[in-house]
Amino acid sequence: MKSYNHQAAVKALAWSPHQYNLLTSGGGTADKCIRFWNTQDYQQINCIETGSQVCNLVFSKNVNELVSTQGYSLNQINIWKLPSMTKLFTLTGHSYRVLYLSLSPNGQNIVTGAGDETLRFWSVFPNSKESKQGSSLNFTHSDLR
Repeated sequence: MKSYNHQAAVKALAWSPHQYNLLTSGGGTADKCIRFWNTQDYQQINCIETGSQVCNLVFSKNVNELVSTQGYSLNQINIWKLPSMTKLFTLTGHSYRVLYLSLSPNGQNIVTGAGDETLRFWSVFPNSKESKQGSSLNFTHSDLR
């Protein structure tokens, strides 16, 4: 029988700004999944295995993409295209679990914080004007220790 429950602690939650009633949840080390839920009928829509614990989830404001941060053992940031859940990019640089994630007010940048005592700033999303023109993603980062 297929399980529709996480098999470890739920570590992350995010509402989609692009699809009404879509909620994502991320599971811990024994689960390693991002699950998609239709909150209107309380049904699971999809489940994606990520390869490591899911620490954070956030949707882009400007394009239909999802950011997940991973902990043990991958310690990375993934950008996923929705609704296909195709992994677009993997960002690396943290040497420990990526514990924190925040989206900038303009929706173009994220900042991640990890157990390696660093903050990393990433420019990952186009602005809303560029996204209407189909601009590609721009990846840059800087560190603060």
